[in-house]
Order: sequence, then C-alpha cells, then structure tokens
Amino acid sequence: MPYKYTTFFKWISISIDYLFLNLSLSIGLLLTNPAQLESGIPDQYKLNFLLFNLMWFYCSHLVELYQGVLSREAIPTIKATALALAMYFSGLVALQLTLKQLPLSFEFVWLSSFLFGFVLLTVKVAFLFIRKTKRHLLINYKKVVIIGAGKTGEKIRDYINQTPHLGYKVEGFFDDKPGNGSNLDILGCIDQCFPQAKALGVSEVFYTLPNQDKERVDALIHEADKNMMRFRLVPEINLFQEKNVFIDLNGPVPILTNRQEPLEDRANRLVKRVFDLLVSSLVIVFILSWLIPVMAVIIKLESRGPVFFRQLRSGRYNKPFYCFKFRSMRLNDESDKKQASKGDARVTKVGAFIRKTSIDELPQFLNVLMGDMSVIGPRPHMLKHTEDYSALFDEYMVRHYLSPGISGWAQVNGFRGETKDVQSMQKRVMADIWYMENWSLLLDLKIMFLTIWVTFKGDQDAY
Repeated sequence: MPYKYTTFFKWISISIDYLFLNLSLSIGLLLTNPAQLESGIPDQYKLNFLLFNLMWFYCSHLVELYQGVLSREAIPTIKATALALAMYFSGLVALQLTLKQLPLSFEFVWLSSFLFGFVLLTVKVAFLFIRKTKRHLLINYKKVVIIGAGKTGEKIRDYINQTPHLGYKVEGFFDDKPGNGSNLDILGCIDQCFPQAKALGVSEVFYTLPNQDKERVDALIHEADKNMMRFRLVPEINLFQEKNVFIDLNGPVPILTNRQEPLEDRANRLVKRVFDLLVSSLVIVFILSWLIPVMAVIIKLESRGPVFFRQLRSGRYNKPFYCFKFRSMRLNDESDKKQASKGDARVTKVGAFIRKTSIDELPQFLNVLMGDMSVIGPRPHMLKHTEDYSALFDEYMVRHYLSPGISGWAQVNGFRGETKDVQSMQKRVMADIWYMENWSLLLDLKIMFLTIWVTFKGDQDAY
C-alpha cells in the first residue's frame, strides 16, 4: 500500500473519530445538563472534554487502532475498535470514582459513551463495507511480480488475491524452472524479470526462492534499485510446513514464530485482569457472601469433612496452586489421582446436584480474585494428569502459558468432564490453544454467557 494513501486515510480516520467523540460529548452534556449550556460550554467542562479526548488517545494508541487503516482485515478492526471503546468507558468510570471534583454525572458518561460507541462502530462497519465493495475508489493498485513459482510463491499470490485491500495486483511469475507451477502465469525466466516487469509497469518484486545464493540475490536487489522497483525478500519457512507463521521484530532482526498470542501484550493482560477482578468481585459480594454459609450447613449435614475441597492443580507456567471447590465427595484417598466418573460412589447426593449445576466451581472466584486463575481460560488439571498427558503429546504444556479458568472455550464446545481417552484430552487441548491464539475481551464475554446458558440448559457430561 503506498505510504501517502495509508497516511492520508489514517489521518482522515483519526479526524472523523475525534469529531464524533466531541459531538457525542456535546450532545451528552446537552441532554443531561442543558442549563449549563445557556452561555456556552463552561471552562470546567472544557477541561473535562480535554481529559476525555486524552483518554481516547491513550486507549486507541494501546490497541493501535489507526495502524493499517487500509490493510487491516475486518474482524481485527472491529475487535480493536470494541476493545478501545471498552477501555475508554472503563477509564471514564475510574475517573468518576477517583476524581471527586469532576462535575460530570454518570448519566453523562453513560450517554456520551453509548453515542460515541454506536456511531464509531457504525462508521467502521460502513467503511469496511465500502473498502470491500468499492475498493477501486480507495486504492491505487500496484502491479507486482513474483520470482519463484513454487509453493511459497503460490501462497503469496493466493493471499494477495484474497485480500485485495492490500493494493497489489499480481502480473505473473518468473522462474528458471517453469514446470514448478502448473496453474501459474509464468512470464519467463529470472534473467528476463526486470526488462519485462519494467514494460508492464511493475513497482514491486517478491522473491520467494531459497536465498542461499547470496550473490544472485544481491544482484537482483541492485537490479531492482536500478529500475526503481521495491524488492521484497520472502523468508524461507519450509521448516514450519503448513503452520501459520508470524513475524516479530527484535530491533532490526525479524523473528519467526509459529503462533500468535494476544495476551503477551501488556495492555491485553491488563484488560483481562480488570475483567477478572470486576466479575469475581461481583460474584463474591452478591452470590458467595450468602451461598457459602448455606452450602456449609447443607454439606455438613450430609457428610463429615470440610466445606471446601482444596486440591493442588497446575497453574500458569505449570506453577501449582490450591484450587477451591465446594466439597462434593465423601472423604477419600483417590481425589488427587482419579477423576469423577458417571455413577461415582464417592459423590454425595448434594455433591451430585452441585456438580451438575456447576455450583461446586463457584469458590474458584476466590482463586480469580487472588490471581491464581482467570474467569475464562483452560481448565486447571490435577498435577498427576499434567504429568501423564504431557508425556503423551507435545502440545499439552502450551495451554499453561495462560492462567487457568473457571470456564473455557473447550468447556462450551462440549469438551467437559471426564476425559476417558487421549483423543478427548487432545481435543480439549486444541480448543485451549485456539483460545490462546484468538483471545479477545469479546471472546471472553461470549464464553461467559455460553457457560451460563449451558449451565441452565444442563450438560450430560457434568457429573
């Protein structure tokens, strides 16, 4: 994408968003405090408006909302917008609670934030629709050619064709062995590349062949410079086979990695922790405060033993922690090595009910508050199971990059309860890894509501 177009649309997007932000603030003030506007906006409100603008600047900067305006795909754009809005609103509420001298009411914060969020999301969706259907109005396509008609070159061609908003149009391939590509448009051998590319008006060249021949690569780079064509060297990634590969920069050094982890970003971890603290605090204050005494009486009446069941489980980075549950079994010596099964004689009558309804898991919100767990994440396993399953397949330990959760993507997709075979555990682990690679606040909210739905509907695997 040409720099001038990217920069132009970036500043257009920023200007429009800040215009809507301040219009929303003005409308919110007009509807909630009309008397204050009789002689214009008072100075104290202007200072608050400036503070709100700085809050949006900080939130949008954290999620890099305005980076790649024309090249970022639709779903990541909507996710970044929603995350920035959530952080913006949370920040405003925090300001209201901490800075008592703010003259603005909660009604104003709610109303102006709702107006801004609604308009912003509507504008983003409309822009993405226009970009997809009327992209010729936004993008000045650049012609490119690809050196190398192998699998890597074909993947580059397919990706460019599937994402036209990148602004590229592939004219064809150059390769000394034309037989490599059966369904590719071979324009000639590599020595013919630059004369023909110049005649076609090509502005960029992608080199996808193995680059062990440094002298030839250097010669092609010099030839590209001479003909004012940008030279893009595609790294050889054959070692990764069919896996997705992501590129990070460590200073000037590109580093290839086989998976993306949104929660490696400090801002995302902060958002998730705030979400955990908010949800766990609400559950502890409004549910556990009265449920714990009630459950203590019921559990004690049926069987001897403690109200809570504490068990060492594998936490983040495989660090053990004590996981809390309401005790649902009679005291036994197998709890640290044997999972509950259907018709398990160890389960009490009360235990069967609280396990079926997941009430037994509610004390884990105490673990969330203490930071050992998260509301959403991979379920924590017993230490013995971690040891056993990690020896059976390699990717099992990857799930421990995250804090374990009360519920997770695996649980709402049917991988809950007893794992009777290795295949069941492997499916659960793959779901956990998918969650790790695709985390977003919206996904956490989705899993939380699906968990509530499954709990009320009933789950045949909960016993």
